[in-house]
Amino acid sequence: MSRIGRMPIAVPAGVTVDIAENNKVTVKGPKGTLERVLPSEMTIKMEGSEILVTRPNDLKKMKSLHGLTRTLIYNMVVGVTDGYEKVLEVNGVGYRAAKQGKTLTLSLGYSHPVVMEDPEGIETVLDGQNKITVKGIDKEKVGQYAAEIREKRTPEPYKGKGIKYADEVIRRKVGKTGKK
Repeated sequence: MSRIGRMPIAVPAGVTVDIAENNKVTVKGPKGTLERVLPSEMTIKMEGSEILVTRPNDLKKMKSLHGLTRTLIYNMVVGVTDGYEKVLEVNGVGYRAAKQGKTLTLSLGYSHPVVMEDPEGIETVLDGQNKITVKGIDKEKVGQYAAEIREKRTPEPYKGKGIKYADEVIRRKVGKTGKK
């Protein structure tokens, strides 16, 4: 039995979970509403203030969907209560970020500024000129947008210049040395 799939999901107070046909799950909470269609093979039941996910049989596909379905629902519940955030750091001489309205402008050493528009339901907050915090209730969208920002200038291993996650460790390399 899937260790993760077996665990019940506790639904905190102030959060409502609706399970419609075809396993369309809608989670409403203080921060907003999320909905998602989950694999129809899984059985999702609400028992009191807990959600249980069960699988029909022990085929490999069902086993893999079991844990996934439970985690997706759990991420939705956490998203509408606490929300998700990823912190990015901009390192490098002359590298900076600026925010105006919903537009994020990055100066990353290119001949032009990189302009990015905040997607629906995602908010970016600047802390100084080199710390970007991506916030939202959908874990997947927050991670995706943070990855897209990082992709504009990934950190390089010699000087560590570029955009990196706050908790990311860059493997540093030693530069070349001159001849004697």
